[in-house]
Amino acid sequence: MKAATLLFTRITTGAMLIIWGFIKIGSAETGVRIATKYYGSFWTSETLQMPWGIFQVVVGALVILGLFRKYIYPLQAIILCLGAAAIWQYILDPLGLYLLDESSRNTLFFPSIVVAAATLILIAFKEFDTLSLDNKISKEQ
Repeated sequence: MKAATLLFTRITTGAMLIIWGFIKIGSAETGVRIATKYYGSFWTSETLQMPWGIFQVVVGALVILGLFRKYIYPLQAIILCLGAAAIWQYILDPLGLYLLDESSRNTLFFPSIVVAAATLILIAFKEFDTLSLDNKISKEQ
């Protein structure tokens, strides 16, 4: 059951990175608009959207496959935790009751903290992640 749950966590968190990566690859202007609105001036160049999107797709795919987990899980954690940290106001005040005005509220950002926690769970319970390709390859050698 643990391995299946970790596989499901890998698939869902990796898929999120892939989806956001494809958004940046397919629509650099959307990536810039989102980065400008929620992440300040970080990654607001259209030129950076394509390589950043490709990087996210590769990391997401490797997470799903369970390859190079020693390096890929921390990369995913950095991406998702920094992403959640950048929108901390929306996480702490999803209903716009005290940090944000009501017109700025966005409950869709709240799950970002759940996804950040999920990626930390993958790191913490890596030894139980036996349905990964890393695990399969190491057993064959």
